Amino acid sequence: MRKYLILIAALVVAIDRLTKAMVIAKIPLYREVDVIPGLFRLVHLENTGAAFSLFADIPGPWPGRLLLLVSLIAVGVIVFFLWKLGEQLNVLTFCLALFLGGTLGNLWDRILYGRVTDFLDFYVGQHHWPPFNVADSAIVVAAILLAAHVLLMPAAHSQENQR
Repeated sequence: MRKYLILIAALVVAIDRLTKAMVIAKIPLYREVDVIPGLFRLVHLENTGAAFSLFADIPGPWPGRLLLLVSLIAVGVIVFFLWKLGEQLNVLTFCLALFLGGTLGNLWDRILYGRVTDFLDFYVGQHHWPPFNVADSAIVVAAILLAAHVLLMPAAHSQENQR
């Protein structure tokens, strides 16, 4: 089963790399392309912060270095758990594969460029969700699936796991 989990993570990284490369090649930095006016547009932004531009406004090199360190630790932890649980293909391992792919996609940018390309911009009127990318999407989808799985898991199954 590990090969399928690695394939899932690799697909996330490949799609993330491809979409970022297309945005960089086709949309000048800080420009926008309306896709669905009033709801969705493609933008080309370079984010030196964490997800959703957290810490991007903090001056100096330490935020970027801290994000690199946290990302490297996260990859190590995810790989460890995938290796331990990798004989199974279930919600947990699928989510771990998505987390790994998303983390590696953004880590790639941070290591090579010191920033991450964001380009998906959803908004309604003046209300904006911070721009993000495919790697961010994989991480958020994994978190939502994992939370839903834990919260919606039948009580009997939950009690079985506690024994």
